Amino acid sequence: MTAMPETVDAFHRGRFHLIQPLGQGHRSGMDAMLLASLVSCRDRCRVADFGAGAGAAGMAVASRLEEADVLLVERSAVMAGFARRSLALPQNAYFASRVSVLEADVSLNGKARAAAGLPDDAFDHVIMNPPFNDAADRKTPDSLKAEAHAMTDDLFEAWIKTAGAIMKPGGQLSLIARPESIAEIIAACGRRFGGIEITPLLPRAGENAVRILVTAIKQSRKRLALRAPLIMHDEGTHRFSPEVDDLNNGRAAYRRR
Repeated sequence: MTAMPETVDAFHRGRFHLIQPLGQGHRSGMDAMLLASLVSCRDRCRVADFGAGAGAAGMAVASRLEEADVLLVERSAVMAGFARRSLALPQNAYFASRVSVLEADVSLNGKARAAAGLPDDAFDHVIMNPPFNDAADRKTPDSLKAEAHAMTDDLFEAWIKTAGAIMKPGGQLSLIARPESIAEIIAACGRRFGGIEITPLLPRAGENAVRILVTAIKQSRKRLALRAPLIMHDEGTHRFSPEVDDLNNGRAAYRRR
């Protein structure tokens, strides 16, 4: 059997490294780094990364926050294997003991979910970068990429329901998604999460948002807040703005207001 092509990629300006499939499956990048920037904690905290893939977002949290213990939750055995191998890299030794991998479907319910390793009221943070394409738009013959990129019906409802179950009261949900998913995300938060904060991510000033960053607090009754947009690039340049560059490279957190 031919081995799957792969690369070893540096994140946070070389602070940690990730083994990823080449030409197959989902390859992590800026989305994962911005998602990780939504997590902040002053004391010891437990973080679950749903649909973790090779583990980029969860490892970015562990790299930046010495107080964070991270569980990478991934349904695909192949991608979970990449995450485990990444944790074994010498470059990642400084946080590897605080990160573990769980092969599980985050849409499981009740006793099945707990038996799979996701107990109730156990985590301070849940982060997620769910599949963002409509299943009807799935064109790729690559099964790994199709699973990572194609959204099933009620995906946000299922994932956010699980997040609400396994998170401690007052815990924070964080996710990155496409703007067209905003209504589904708000509906899925329902009475589980309040204090929703939504930040549009714009390529440049005056352009439409390409992503939204969303955070919410379990059992909060605060109203929704639409924050000022994050602008990726200054006019006439492809360089990241200083704020986005800091978030992308693990030098800062994007804190709630």
